[in-house]
Amino acid sequence: MAMTLRLTDEENQRLAELAAAEGRSKQEVVRSALADRWARQQKEQQLDEVVQRVLPRYRGLLDKLGTA
Repeated sequence: MAMTLRLTDEENQRLAELAAAEGRSKQEVVRSALADRWARQQKEQQLDEVVQRVLPRYRGLLDKLGTA
């Protein structure tokens, strides 16, 4: 599906410089940035889920360590 991405002149210049430095198209750079951000968000979500599941189990110990 096609999409129009509106950038400021400064953002467009940065994207062009990045694409040139990496030898890729601006589209490839944007798609890669999207994939990287999505992967990072997924990892953060997984970590949050683990912490929410594990934290109650060790709450007492963590409280004791915090006052030691």
